[in-house]
Amino acid sequence: MRLTGFNSERTFITVAKRKRAGEFRLLGHSDVKLPASPAEARLETFPNPAPQRNYRIHFETDDFTSVCPVTGQPDFARIDIDYVPDRLCVESKSLKFYLASYRNEHAFNEAVTNRILDDFVKACAPREAIVTAQFSARGGIGLTVRADYVAQRI
Repeated sequence: MRLTGFNSERTFITVAKRKRAGEFRLLGHSDVKLPASPAEARLETFPNPAPQRNYRIHFETDDFTSVCPVTGQPDFARIDIDYVPDRLCVESKSLKFYLASYRNEHAFNEAVTNRILDDFVKACAPREAIVTAQFSARGGIGLTVRADYVAQRI
């Protein structure tokens, strides 16, 4: 299928529309259940529409929960992910399911933040990525963990 139209200079343009049916396990499927753990979750990707340029993508959620491995109490956090894609971008619904899979995960906040970055980098091999996790205060102390990744250029 092809989409056609005019650009801002009124020049006729043609853009190929690719079929995506069946490429994503989560997007477009309402019957999918949340994964039980991050090990079961899968970050899905799609081709970067502008790989020739550096641009930043920002994800944020205030709805993150993991579990303290010592007390068993829930840890609530705001998670921000900023990245410069290379060949692949991360599909947002799969990221939502991935982050939700931490609900029963017993881990220290520092380990959670670094694992999110490691899994994100493994999934899409970005040029750069930063995961910032702002954990809610417990005992009067809030905690923010920031993990950075920069691809090695050869």
